[in-house]
Amino acid sequence: MSPSPRSPQTAGAVYAGGAYLIWGVLPLYFLLLVPTGPWELVAWRVLLSFVFCLILLTVMRGWSALGAIVRQPRLLGWTALAGVLIYVNWQVFVIATLSDHIVETSLGYFINPITTVLLGVFVLRERIRPLQWAAIGIASLAVLVIVFAYGSFPWIALSLTASFGVYGLVKKRIGAAVDAVSGLTLESFWLIPVALVQLIAVAQTTGVTLGAAGPTHAALLAFAGVATAVPLLLFAAGARRIGLTVIGMLQFITPVMQFIVGAVFRGEPMPLERWIGFTIVWIAIAVFLVDLLREGRRGPRTAAPELV
Repeated sequence: MSPSPRSPQTAGAVYAGGAYLIWGVLPLYFLLLVPTGPWELVAWRVLLSFVFCLILLTVMRGWSALGAIVRQPRLLGWTALAGVLIYVNWQVFVIATLSDHIVETSLGYFINPITTVLLGVFVLRERIRPLQWAAIGIASLAVLVIVFAYGSFPWIALSLTASFGVYGLVKKRIGAAVDAVSGLTLESFWLIPVALVQLIAVAQTTGVTLGAAGPTHAALLAFAGVATAVPLLLFAAGARRIGLTVIGMLQFITPVMQFIVGAVFRGEPMPLERWIGFTIVWIAIAVFLVDLLREGRRGPRTAAPELV
């Protein structure tokens, strides 16, 4: 019997869904790493991701693909820019997680798809549909409500969505010329000097925690590279099999889980003003998804960039 034509789509949804689930629980994983601070944690994440990617390149025989990329200065420049952007995203996310601002990180990833559309308009000169404009307007209103009613500028959310939105544009510019493993290898490679400086600074101030907080903590911290690379690979496997509509629906798994972790498990404050702001954001998302579903019926689109 021939395989069902829906099998690739089902497998793709499982792979992509698994990636978004892992990204959704990353705050809980980072909290397990206390007393490791955010600067040390991101430094280890960079270094261990690089080591894990080298292992993957060897196992998957990807060195020739990496060599082809290295011989193209233009691609190297784009990967360096991607590395800077993803560093900002990682550092802000970890600082927010370890300072009990997980709810605000979820806000950043809730509005990220809408931010990506907005960047497409102003950077790529793309034309967008009326419902997309409506979603942008509603999301902007939500930010204004949070700023003026709640009395706090959502710098964490806006930093995350801006860094990841521009990162997505860079990945779009690179396209299929750089595969997921090679891309993460190079992005991590460019950040090695930053990671080393951060570790030296931590060692001279609070002290490096790797190996100083017990074997269980050391094992969990050593897992940081795997926790970074595995969801990227799952996403890459899923994105090849399913279209933008399914990806667009699945990507909200991550901010929903982050919101639950922050508001329910960590008990972060959710006053009325913040609930109003989030409700407006969810209305914007509903408008965005309606537009996405309508367009999805007209044919497949390319997949969205990875969360990392």
